[in-house]
Amino acid sequence: MTDTPNVTELPKPITETVELDTPIIRGKTTVTEIQVRKPRSGALRGVSLTDLLQMQVAALTTVLPRITEPALTEAEVRDLDPADLVQLGGTVAGFLVPRKTREASA
Repeated sequence: MTDTPNVTELPKPITETVELDTPIIRGKTTVTEIQVRKPRSGALRGVSLTDLLQMQVAALTTVLPRITEPALTEAEVRDLDPADLVQLGGTVAGFLVPRKTREASA
C-alpha cells in the first residue's frame, strides 16, 4: 500500500480577458486579446497603488508586462491604442478594489 502525499493545490490566479480594439502585431502573430492576471504584491513593487488606481501610464507600463499573457513588453504598452490602455488599466484598477466594495457597487 502506498500513501500519496497530501499535496495542497495553489489557488488559480484570477484573470480577466481584454479584447483589444487595435491588435498587436508580433512578426507573423497577431494578438487580439490579453489575459490580465490579478497582481500579487511582488508584481506591484516599485509602483504606487494610487498611481495604478488613477491609471497613470508610467505605473501601467511597469506593471502590465508582469501580469499579462501573452506578456506585453514595455514598448508594446507604450505603443497601445489609448482605448486599449484604458481597458487594461481599468482591469488592473478593478483588481485593486476590495471585494466588498466591488460587490456593493454591482
